[in-house]
Amino acid sequence: MGKSRRTLPEELLLLALDPATGTTAQPQSLDLGLAGAQLVELALAGRIAPDGDRIAVVVPRPTGDPTLDCALELLRRRGAPVRAVNWIGGPRLGLRQTYLSHLERCGMVHAVAGQMCGVLPTTRYQATDNEISREIRGRLDSAIRTGVPPDPRTAALAALAHAVGLGKHLYPGNEGRSSRSRLRDLIRHDPMGGLVAHAVMDVQNGVAAQPRRSPAPAGRQAAPGSRPPEPARGVPMQPHRGTMARAVAH
Repeated sequence: MGKSRRTLPEELLLLALDPATGTTAQPQSLDLGLAGAQLVELALAGRIAPDGDRIAVVVPRPTGDPTLDCALELLRRRGAPVRAVNWIGGPRLGLRQTYLSHLERCGMVHAVAGQMCGVLPTTRYQATDNEISREIRGRLDSAIRTGVPPDPRTAALAALAHAVGLGKHLYPGNEGRSSRSRLRDLIRHDPMGGLVAHAVMDVQNGVAAQPRRSPAPAGRQAAPGSRPPEPARGVPMQPHRGTMARAVAH
């Protein structure tokens, strides 16, 4: 994958950066969104594909992007398709900071050191070229304003932005209510983006339910004295064994 085009995790992070404060909006859910954006980017690159509610590696060849290739290799090592909700819900220490540092190396943001309460050191990140952020935002605005189905990349970005709660950051207040609603509706224009966005929201809501079971064949009788079947219960999320930079994103 060449670097002439920004990846979805990079674009999502640039959307979340507040130009006034240099901090990221929705920091906790943004971490989930970045993990989901990696999946969509790998799907756009033809390396993975949805398999029901699971993600399967179809081409294990590296993309040339080190962070994406780390995720691809970890998926490959699973050996079998992994549920999107379990993958996104796994711990990823420092993923946001990894991408912030990457954007800094690429010259798209610069770090500004500071202090919190005059004591605790902090780091803020300012975009070096606001035109890039405006171009990304403009694609979303155009899709919302015109109602024309966007390309898969923009549709996935909109789905992820909605899933992590960036709608109220991008389109605040009562005047932005209709735009937030249209942003949510864009989720239907990209199947992979929709799958990942719903998985991000499920993780935030504490949902990791098993797939629905098929109904019992007609005519099958319950054994005498047996109890009615209980609804499928949630299953614990499987921890993700990954190697990521351990740093605190500001």
